[in-house]
Amino acid sequence: MSMYQVKSISGDTKIDLPTCMYKLPNVHASRSGSGEHAHQNGEVDPAVRALEARQDEIMQRLYELKAAVEGLAKTVTTPDADLDATTLPQQGNARTVLTGTADLDSLLGKDPGALRDIVINAHPSRPPLSLLVLHSLLCQRYRVLSTVHVHSSIPAVPPELLTCLGPRHTHSFARQHFQLGFTLIWKDVPKTQMKFTVQKMCPVEGEGNVARFLFSLLAPGPCDAASATLSDSWVDTALFQLSEGGAKERAVVLRALNAALGRSPWLAGPELSLADIVCACCVHQSGSAPSAPPNVQRWLKSCENLGHFGQAYTLLH
Repeated sequence: MSMYQVKSISGDTKIDLPTCMYKLPNVHASRSGSGEHAHQNGEVDPAVRALEARQDEIMQRLYELKAAVEGLAKTVTTPDADLDATTLPQQGNARTVLTGTADLDSLLGKDPGALRDIVINAHPSRPPLSLLVLHSLLCQRYRVLSTVHVHSSIPAVPPELLTCLGPRHTHSFARQHFQLGFTLIWKDVPKTQMKFTVQKMCPVEGEGNVARFLFSLLAPGPCDAASATLSDSWVDTALFQLSEGGAKERAVVLRALNAALGRSPWLAGPELSLADIVCACCVHQSGSAPSAPPNVQRWLKSCENLGHFGQAYTLLH
């Protein structure tokens, strides 16, 4: 039993307890009707449209800034490029760069980067002439951003080596406009080297191996093993016997070339191949062109008439 009782002063009044700390008015309530009406009519809120335009502008500026930084990295931050030779005055007429429709993704797989960079290190005393010819052919197939640099291990190079890839492109600052980057660095290296922006791809050494890779971007390659073996054989013969061999070895190769070119206008098929490019460059570079047999002379003239050997041959004089 309780000592005393007290009447309830609240009665049956219900009190609604708060479910949040504080409330704010709904800022969308006043515009909900007009927004639904605009959505039904396919219209876009001007504020949303302005926001999207501003975002597109910011993304474009960021993309251009990224491309500019990547371009500067080749001349400022990379150890392979102490001097940007492409900023020097260029001589000669500008070449026409032919834009092709080839799909690099089908050859190399999709790459999230804006530009696939081919970086080649070569010694100026042994210019890789065949790679310069292949560069000219690549420019016909793709949009190529070409640059030349000089490494600090080389004190100086002749002016013709600075312009061996032609004049600097007027839009070189906008890397997103190109498909391939072709960078040639004159450097004190024992062999020509290539680095390419393909994941897990090791550096490629030797002019012949680099030439094979570049040529694979131009053509699917011989359709049978016999043609592929024949082409590889001529490439190795040219680089190891014409370029590095003695007078007797060069004479043997010239006789073999003369016999092969007596049966066919080209060395490894019905049209120009990698074998023709490498062998023609090695014949000229070895100084054997003036005394070459008749069939070889005719073949060298056919190669020269194609127009892709001119820039490489300027380095021979």
